[in-house]
Amino acid sequence: MTDTKRPFSNPLALAILVLLYERPMHPYEMATTMRERRKESSIKLNYGSLYTVIEQLLREHFIAVREVLKEGKRPEKTVYELTPSGETESIDWMRELVSSPVKEYPMFEAAISLLPVLPPEEVLGLLEIRIGLLKRTIEECDEEDRICREMNLPRLFSLEGEYYKAITLAEYKFSKDLLSDIKRDAGGLRSGWTEMRKQLLAAKAGARKKQTPLTAIRKNQKRKRTTSR
Repeated sequence: MTDTKRPFSNPLALAILVLLYERPMHPYEMATTMRERRKESSIKLNYGSLYTVIEQLLREHFIAVREVLKEGKRPEKTVYELTPSGETESIDWMRELVSSPVKEYPMFEAAISLLPVLPPEEVLGLLEIRIGLLKRTIEECDEEDRICREMNLPRLFSLEGEYYKAITLAEYKFSKDLLSDIKRDAGGLRSGWTEMRKQLLAAKAGARKKQTPLTAIRKNQKRKRTTSR
């Protein structure tokens, strides 16, 4: 792990620095290059955020304007280049990301941590849906692998696809194992879960009953005020 504080945490900023490490580019060329290389599958990309990040990189002096191109009646194109401090930042940032694991917060992990709000019977059906969708994703990854092999694409340029497939396979296995454990009540998972929900629902029902008299009093008071008018 690392405690290094960087001016940016947005992967798009790193992508821009790495693109400019190759050569100077204007924003449209950056976006086109990323899409041609299918990097938008790994790095969220849209033109609005691209220009915002470019402005931020300019303020940090990690990039600079190299030239402004004007061709006929077409809009001007600002070409950017990497500064020495920007090159240092991109290399240091890459080293940090490759070497140091960082705690991330996937949505599925968040849902798992809050699972008791749903009954186990419903979760069984939801997990089956998820497993089906994950299986389809794995099949799509297999198709991508086949296409890369047919293109004789160097493995270096499809590593992110390998990583995504590995993560998806791990989630697929976890989901199947969890589904099985709930069904067979492994370690009392399902029975304990059901009992916890019974207690929770009973407590909620008791709380509602206690609130009912107060609610009735407020309604009566409201009626009296309305009648007196």
